Amino acid sequence: MNTYFVTGISTDVGKTIASAILVEALQADYFKPVQAGDLDNCDTKKVQRLVTNSKSVFHPNSYALQTPMSPHGAAEIDGLTIDIKNIKRPQTKNDLVIEGAGGLMVPLNNSETILDLIQPKDKVIVVSRHYLGSINHTLLTVNTLKEKGFDVSLIYSGDEHKSTESIIEKMTGVNVIGRINDEPYFDRNVIAEYSKLFRKKLI
Repeated sequence: MNTYFVTGISTDVGKTIASAILVEALQADYFKPVQAGDLDNCDTKKVQRLVTNSKSVFHPNSYALQTPMSPHGAAEIDGLTIDIKNIKRPQTKNDLVIEGAGGLMVPLNNSETILDLIQPKDKVIVVSRHYLGSINHTLLTVNTLKEKGFDVSLIYSGDEHKSTESIIEKMTGVNVIGRINDEPYFDRNVIAEYSKLFRKKLI
């Protein structure tokens, strides 16, 4: 069984939609270790609503924090310190999709970041979205992961930007799984269609 760790080049780039597509494509379990804010409509619930298969299991957060901000700060407001020893991956015989929070260098505490949650055998999927500065953010993210020996793939989110994508691919040589367009809405049918497109690149 494989573990797929979904990270982004920044926040709000489409990690949760990408995670839902991967969960549906692989009929995988889903785990969001740290949720900060929006607890009534958290990412786990969003993914669960978008997935149609009956095999996937949605595991509880290790930390569910009240404030929508960097986990270290949200934890401080809640009177907590995030200890990654308390972030235990769920035991499952299924493939597992893990969704990070923000980008790789988002702090969990005074010394550890999201990067410290990724394990050597994980397949890391980086979600990249075009904006001014996104080439820098994408290259920094992908190259950091590659330097540490991770298996890295890329999903684009949003409208195509040929010159941006061309230079990213030339400079990283990274595998591109596909693109998630800016759809008018995302529901179970849309997620299912993308899962069919992406499945062949994942298995």
